[in-house]
Amino acid sequence: MHYHWNWHIFFEDAPDGVSTYLDTLLRGLEWTLATALTAWLVALVLGVVIGTLRTTPRPVLVWFGNAYVELFRNIPLLVQMFLWFFVLPELVPAAFGTWLKGLQNASFITAVVCLGFFTSARVAEQTRAGINALPRGQLLAATALGLTLPQLYRYVLLPQAFRIIVPPLTSEFLNIFKNSAVALVINLPELTSATHTMAEDSYAVFEAFTAATLIYALVNVIIVNLMRLIERRIRVPGLIAVAGPGGH
Repeated sequence: MHYHWNWHIFFEDAPDGVSTYLDTLLRGLEWTLATALTAWLVALVLGVVIGTLRTTPRPVLVWFGNAYVELFRNIPLLVQMFLWFFVLPELVPAAFGTWLKGLQNASFITAVVCLGFFTSARVAEQTRAGINALPRGQLLAATALGLTLPQLYRYVLLPQAFRIIVPPLTSEFLNIFKNSAVALVINLPELTSATHTMAEDSYAVFEAFTAATLIYALVNVIIVNLMRLIERRIRVPGLIAVAGPGGH
């Protein structure tokens, strides 16, 4: 059976009578970008903090950081999404739970928090690895200069570690963008959810998912090239060459 592609479907009116199916996909893309970018900021801040704690000489902080990473890294993202959205409001005091359920854009907030915490565990692991990859001489030199522990991380270790971990951070940025599709299970109208809606309303399943695939691929290409540009701009010649096995 030969399938007849109908690319004009994107310019036909959606069931709301106001927008086209192309508008539906573009609105889904807007939600996807807003969710992924906001969650990435949460993941980056939390991940750097937790990853840094895991390299300090304070056993309690190291234990807390390790427990955080193991908790959020080992529970599947879909399960975490359900826990944040459906279970958490039932575990907190009733008044607070009712407030959480009545939040405007509750799906968006839940998706941001869930993706942010899930990805932060992975960013924390990369931050820890980046700091530990630096030559031990960096630590000794900073200590000899009389820097405090916060100053050591702020001015010496973290700036160099960031330059090392840009490539794995690029992968996590791509992952959080693609993982945002899981939010369709809590009714966030992101790109995958919008694609499902278009496919169900228009029966143009192949066209809808082909368009979504191309959009995802295009955004991924843009992200990769943007991160490569950042990597080239912040690269310190010889830094990664020194930071190898046995350098710490």
